[in-house]
Amino acid sequence: MLELYHHGSSVCAAKVRLALDEKGLEWQGHYVDVLKGDQFSKDYLKINPKALVPALKHNGKIVTESTLICEYLDEVFPDIPLKPVSAFEKVQMRLWTKAVDEVIHPICGEITFASCHRHIVRRLPPDDLQRFLASTPSLSVTPEWHDRKKELVNKGFDAPGIDVKFRIYDGYLQKMEETLAERRWLAGDTFSLADIGMVPYVNRLAMMSMSDMWEKSRPRVTQWFETVKSRPSFHSALIKWCPEDLTNDLREFGAQSWPEVKRMLRK
Repeated sequence: MLELYHHGSSVCAAKVRLALDEKGLEWQGHYVDVLKGDQFSKDYLKINPKALVPALKHNGKIVTESTLICEYLDEVFPDIPLKPVSAFEKVQMRLWTKAVDEVIHPICGEITFASCHRHIVRRLPPDDLQRFLASTPSLSVTPEWHDRKKELVNKGFDAPGIDVKFRIYDGYLQKMEETLAERRWLAGDTFSLADIGMVPYVNRLAMMSMSDMWEKSRPRVTQWFETVKSRPSFHSALIKWCPEDLTNDLREFGAQSWPEVKRMLRK
């Protein structure tokens, strides 16, 4: 039995749902509403002390960290492999998943909170908001995330360094464009965990009405994303799980933020 603790808009949870659906695996879901603070409950902290989703339970054993969960699934269920065959292409795949873990994911958290989630959590009653902000463990998305999240919620685009984070994110879209000039998919000729790793992070921008970051200047990324969206797993793993109100918030708050983001990218 595969059990997944996840949230509809979590980019990391989306990676794992993509891997599960691409491999045609059945799984049972446990929804953890991270915008209401479900991840800070005592029961969930026993599953993942970092208070992050996703977490996978398989035959009673817990696996955390989305990149590791995806690799675990590919090893335990080798049918429909999601890793390239050649050693070199496997290295290319892991260079992308490493970049996601070390750079892109922490930045995604920042730009999402600055653009959208700060508005959502500020709907909480004042005491609940303070409880939400105080509950982030010291070791979470990054060692600084406890304080940085407060800063982003309180200051938004005035938080120090947020402009740099958007430009770094944009730089990885350019790296994708250059990579896709050389091969069909990010690691080679086959769809792999490299693509699964990046899909939710490109889709996050699309959901926040920021697809101009590639549609007007990066045709290969545009084609890659259109091809990804045509795969059945895109709807079943990403679109299906994001609640309508959250989808609307991401779109509307993102659209409101886009003029400022565009200005930052031009610096």
